[in-house]
Amino acid sequence: MSDRFCSALARLLGRPWALLSISLTLICLTTPMQGRAKVQVIRADMGGDLQQRLDEVERLRGQDIWLRIEGICVSACTLYLGLPKACVADTARLGFHGPRSRLAGLPLPRPIFDHLSQQMARHYPPPLRRWFMTKARLVTRDYYELSGAQAVAMGARRCG
Repeated sequence: MSDRFCSALARLLGRPWALLSISLTLICLTTPMQGRAKVQVIRADMGGDLQQRLDEVERLRGQDIWLRIEGICVSACTLYLGLPKACVADTARLGFHGPRSRLAGLPLPRPIFDHLSQQMARHYPPPLRRWFMTKARLVTRDYYELSGAQAVAMGARRCG
């Protein structure tokens, strides 16, 4: 499928359909790269279910797929930063927040919040992990936005 089609579809679906973003990314934007490796390009991924994304990250870890974050990558999407074959463009926009309940406005019990925060943080490079644990995880109704360049300054791999 064309990049224009995929981008238009992602804009059309918007935030209410964020769970579809994983599928859109995988179906629309996986293309051949050098040799047998493939590259998956993230252009509009608003996150989704944490456990589903953790499972997806583990699945990708064992595959010969390079992941390039070039556009919007929010919430659970940022867990891709922990992959050994992931990079971020300077112009990408990354959104970070702490774990939150599926029931809007209800906070998670502290032990669960801390456990999920740790699960998320282990997927970030150490400087980004420290920032997440001291600042970004405390935001649960909105998110902190970083540019790709800011994430690179905190240890994320820059796309070449």
